[in-house]
Amino acid sequence: MFRGIDEVDWASLRHANGSAEDVPGLLRGLASADPAERESALDGMYGAVHHEGGLYDATLACVPFLLALAVHEEVRDRAEVVELLAGIGDIAGDGGVPAELATRARAALHAGAEVFVRLAGDADTGVRRAAPGALVRFLGPPERVLALLRERITVERDDRVLLALATSLGLFVERHQGRATGAMELLVELSGPRYGPGLRLAALGQLAGCAPELLPADLVPAVVRLLRDRSGEHASSGHPSDRPGPDTLAGRLRRLRPSDEEGSQLMRTLHSALGSRVTDRVALLCGQLTSPDPLDRCNAVWMSAGLFREWRTGGAEPVALIGAQLGVEEVRLHDAAVAVLSELFELAGPAADHLHALVVRRPEFRVRHGERGAPTLGGPLKALAGTGDPRATPVLSEVLAGPVVPDDLGYAIPHLGPAALPLAPALRRRLARVPLDGPGTAARAAPLLSALTALGDAESLPAVLRLLRGMPDGRRSRDGVTRAAVRALGAFGGAAYEAIPELRGLLATDHAVAAAEALWSVTGEPDAVVPVLLRELTDTGGDPRRRAAAADALARLGPAARPALPGLRRTAGSGAVGHRATAACAVWRIAGEPEQFLSLLRSAWAQDPRTRTTVAGCAAALGPSGAPLHDLLRAELASPRRHRADVRGYGVHDIREDEGLLRVCRGVLAGAGHG
Repeated sequence: MFRGIDEVDWASLRHANGSAEDVPGLLRGLASADPAERESALDGMYGAVHHEGGLYDATLACVPFLLALAVHEEVRDRAEVVELLAGIGDIAGDGGVPAELATRARAALHAGAEVFVRLAGDADTGVRRAAPGALVRFLGPPERVLALLRERITVERDDRVLLALATSLGLFVERHQGRATGAMELLVELSGPRYGPGLRLAALGQLAGCAPELLPADLVPAVVRLLRDRSGEHASSGHPSDRPGPDTLAGRLRRLRPSDEEGSQLMRTLHSALGSRVTDRVALLCGQLTSPDPLDRCNAVWMSAGLFREWRTGGAEPVALIGAQLGVEEVRLHDAAVAVLSELFELAGPAADHLHALVVRRPEFRVRHGERGAPTLGGPLKALAGTGDPRATPVLSEVLAGPVVPDDLGYAIPHLGPAALPLAPALRRRLARVPLDGPGTAARAAPLLSALTALGDAESLPAVLRLLRGMPDGRRSRDGVTRAAVRALGAFGGAAYEAIPELRGLLATDHAVAAAEALWSVTGEPDAVVPVLLRELTDTGGDPRRRAAAADALARLGPAARPALPGLRRTAGSGAVGHRATAACAVWRIAGEPEQFLSLLRSAWAQDPRTRTTVAGCAAALGPSGAPLHDLLRAELASPRRHRADVRGYGVHDIREDEGLLRVCRGVLAGAGHG
């Protein structure tokens, strides 16, 4: 199976890590009798020739040897080899790699496709599970592929292989839409009562993605019944146990999979295919979350995270059901519920009673002690504070009075608003004890400053000034503590009059924009502020983010920033659409000139969803004058999808940003009499 491997000039080939000289050893390692060596070799292959969606000339050179490995019955873990080949084929077909490499990779895999015909009937069930997807990807013509799939469904007796065959039918429909009738008919047949619940769920998931018109009218109740039937079957045979496995990339990926990976995949496929049918998905989640099987409930908790991140569900029931999982003994389920609720902030409100009961009953969940590093606020308490529930305040007070206080506790305070005011004295005292120069200064001070800023606690002014005045000069211009301290002074307003010299001293540093804003808040005098912001705005060689921040700050000054209008108009005329929109909003707020920039703001709203918070904030600040933008706000409120769901890098905290955008839109329209 390695014939000719030494004739390849591997040293001249490249993979993700550089020279491909190590590839022959990795290929031979895949055939090793030692499980650890095979695992390490597979890990190496994924890290080198299949790294992060890349395709390399070394990848192409591997394909013949991987095909040879796949058909040698003496080789263990051949299923993983087939999956690796399928993954290479997917990369070659996604358009994200050089065209020549992609063409050659597809040609090599199609030339070796007869291997997968043989493997579809292999004695190893794992190989039979991996083969159908490869058949659909690499074999032709379509009629032959469909005939082979139909034949395998007829003779196959292993449930897991049948699930793979159902999945491959969905892939067939996706790839051969003009010849898919037979595949869809097979899926309808597999979804019928003749087959077991797992296979029926798999078929329904594929139909939802490729032929939703063929789904039963009572889809959600039917799926919930099938899921419980499947769980009953698994309970009698026992769920797969978690195995530690070797500490390799492939091993770690396997350990991150759910305990019931098959069930998770079945339901995830269905949820993904249902897409925008949010009402059905919420009802389905509720059915999953009330399952007698804790693994079904755990899978549902994790799936709910994807739904909440992308869609504005508007339903409290699934959140409350997730909260109900906090009282269970299953650690994996409990941890999943805490993790998801911590992402939801105020949307976790329906679970607040469960969260509060947990942190009161189980003090050990208030502080998390990691194996390495400083302690952090426990997930349940963090989630409770994130809801804004005032019952978090006395619990946080107890933590603050205890022997171990997490550095990040301060970040939970802003969510509580005025309800956290009783915590101000303790936070103030802790800030006064933060060391002025040391590796832990930023980690300890920044969260406390964030909390005291949110509370507007002007009595902490001496402690804030102590930080600003006492830090070494080399750190003051760059340190995140300085940024946080300046924001705090701005929040204190006129009560921070004593800090004026420090703020003036920062106007020539990287903190110029924040210092200028704070100085305006303290003094209300534009003469020292506007020139600094204008300098930052027009510094074309500087950081574009600082220019945008300067434009935003000028907008908040209102008519006092009129001297900056020419610079703002120039900024609004060119550059990234987001920065142009920020400058345009500033001109409107300062000069009341909407006509010139309405088209730009509408384009920015549509082209870059990240600008919507800025534009909506502009409409809010303008009051009745913002009416030309109100149709955008109404459309936003009517949209079921979160505004940044399609933005690359969309993350957990964008749920909170999206909810904030909705609050602004509602407030503006309510003030205009449209709420």
